[in-house]
Amino acid sequence: MGPLTLAGIERAARAELPPEIWDFIEGGSGAERTMAANPEMFGRYALRPRTLVDVSVCSLAQTLLGSLLELPVGIAPMAYHRLVDPEGETATARAAGRAGALLVAGIFASRTLEEIAAAATGPLWLQLYWLRRRDALAALIERAEAAGFGALMLTVDAPRIGHRLRDLRNGFAVPPQIRAVNLDPALMAASHRADAGSSGIADHAREQFDPTLTWDDLAWIRERSRLPLVLKGILTAEDARLAAEHGVDAVVVSNHGGRQLDGALPGLAALPEVVEALPPDFPVLLDGGVRSGTDIAVALALGARAVLVGRPVLWGLATGGEAGAARVLTLLRDELEHTMALLGRPRLAELNRTALAPWPVS
Repeated sequence: MGPLTLAGIERAARAELPPEIWDFIEGGSGAERTMAANPEMFGRYALRPRTLVDVSVCSLAQTLLGSLLELPVGIAPMAYHRLVDPEGETATARAAGRAGALLVAGIFASRTLEEIAAAATGPLWLQLYWLRRRDALAALIERAEAAGFGALMLTVDAPRIGHRLRDLRNGFAVPPQIRAVNLDPALMAASHRADAGSSGIADHAREQFDPTLTWDDLAWIRERSRLPLVLKGILTAEDARLAAEHGVDAVVVSNHGGRQLDGALPGLAALPEVVEALPPDFPVLLDGGVRSGTDIAVALALGARAVLVGRPVLWGLATGGEAGAARVLTLLRDELEHTMALLGRPRLAELNRTALAPWPVS
């Protein structure tokens, strides 16, 4: 029998991976306060179960931006899955398809967009950073549309890379055999070299990320694609309203897994104000700190349409490839269904704020 919780898979992955790879995946920025606060925030809520409800069937399916999700979960965009498994993103895509979950492929994926799309049987989106090289972005958008990707997700909280001390201490650089294969190698050169006290990831971002991005630049993407546009990295009501005003189709409440601004709001703390600032039918997703099916239920009760899960999927890949990643998603599915049944709320629409109370209850 394998691990029964994501915490068990995490321990197995840490034992499996080289320390510098583990630190790159697991580390946050600064003192890692925000990274630690993301999962801890879920513990501030208690559940209010209802009784004498028919829970013989719990429905976890819903539609998101025109695609059917069998599970209200997506795999968050993360770079270089081949750091932890030889098959990389194609294994992740097959695992997501088996679970009926969304996969958001990262701009720095280590398998081609076409390979990922061929392996995927479920909803598939592409994540982008705002690069100085607009021609590279335009080419990615064109390829994503041709390959059948269903939406574009622009990460907006990274005008520069956070101060990630673990990578600096390790002098971390992406190993030469692992590449962001969807981009010109010349764009990625800095990510493969680092001296002690530096980070190839941070050096690459300084060279290639464009910090001049503003709301007006979203029109550039709209001119090049009819795909839905999702913004990842929204933490305030002000930015949520601006996203709606600029025609964005969905937002992800996210602090980048605690890897950008240390001290930023935990995602779950920011979720209510973002939801309240938007129309009732505007899709809001939550990213950061989800470690159980009960966490998913809490996020949905606070107004999220779905959640994104990042590090745990890489733990699964590291310990069992496609089967390991699928195991992570299966655990989340089973825990969410179990929570919904015991809450007496067998449909996702019934997960609302009446399902929650502050913890501890006074």
